[in-house]
Amino acid sequence: MEIFHQSAPPPPVLVLGVGNMLLGDDGVGPILLNKVSERYTRVHEVECVDGGTQGLALLGYLAERTTLVLLDAYSSGKAPGEVTVLSKSEVLAAGARRATTAHEGNAGELLAVAQFVGELPKQVFLVGVEPERVRTELGLSVSVEAALPAACACAFGIIEQAICELAGPSSRSASSVI
Repeated sequence: MEIFHQSAPPPPVLVLGVGNMLLGDDGVGPILLNKVSERYTRVHEVECVDGGTQGLALLGYLAERTTLVLLDAYSSGKAPGEVTVLSKSEVLAAGARRATTAHEGNAGELLAVAQFVGELPKQVFLVGVEPERVRTELGLSVSVEAALPAACACAFGIIEQAICELAGPSSRSASSVI
């Protein structure tokens, strides 16, 4: 007789850092992910994944999640280093526009396919940092490096809110008293 062990579902909150470390400011996603993962390494509700430039290969990571937090470089015409936070509808609309880099196309394509197959989490957020330079080089520009604390603070706020929502109404009222 065979005994099948059902594996536990993945943590409900997925933090996904995407970008190419070899293209200057495009590497801000994985760098932010390292900072976020330091804080949430022992939090069972959160999983941090370095998605690099894997695109559709990341689809399996989205299954059974309630919240997705994407960390990435995001070109929107703002000043270099400015942090932008987008909600699910804004992220999907931004992904539908023409991508300026192959990796942006991969992230947009990933979300579109996830939505099509019913694997897109209920909540999706993008914490994006406006790049100054996306070219072959290692390291971030000064303006993007300076934006890391603000971008981390945005990500922490989203993750904390998601964790509170998972815990239910009793934890929200208790945490507001503290």
